[in-house]
Amino acid sequence: MTIDFNKNKDGLVPAIIQDYNTKNVLMLGYMNEAAFKATKDTKKVTFYSRSKQRLWRKGEESGNVLHVVDMQLDCDNDSLLIFVNPDGPTCHKGSDTCWNTKNETQYGFISVLENTITSRISGNQEGLSYVASLFEKGINKIAQKVGEEAVEVIIEAKDNNDTLFLNESADLLFHYLLLLQAKGFKLNDVVSVLQERNH
Repeated sequence: MTIDFNKNKDGLVPAIIQDYNTKNVLMLGYMNEAAFKATKDTKKVTFYSRSKQRLWRKGEESGNVLHVVDMQLDCDNDSLLIFVNPDGPTCHKGSDTCWNTKNETQYGFISVLENTITSRISGNQEGLSYVASLFEKGINKIAQKVGEEAVEVIIEAKDNNDTLFLNESADLLFHYLLLLQAKGFKLNDVVSVLQERNH
């Protein structure tokens, strides 16, 4: 990895810090050659502090160290992407990220759908939604619905109609997300189990 520290007059390159697991961007800092070497040697993120005019290891005062998992250099050799496992909040103001966001795993539209399900369970809309009405019928009815959808996926998997197969798969996933919330869980809880099995 050959970094072009001479591209800028101050000898600094930006270092984007990203959580290795959640993929959330935690912060942006700057490194000079000495900071990069310290980061590489200790496997703990070290920056060059422009305000203190010295090397600064993230967490040296708070204990919220950023443990390096991997580092990548951009196409122009003048900025770094550093994947980390953080010990605690990253921002000096106490939040998970320097953008005051939670460092939670997001699954794109699936996370949006989970939030919609949560909202409908709590009745935050006019009228009784399908989700709310199913929840009113209890866990047995929700579990039964997941079973029915699973059978329909199996049936469609044996046929050649991809559209029907995908539609039934969507129904199964939707009702499975309902069942998870009925049991007090979210998809990330299942992902955590899979991650543990992968070790």
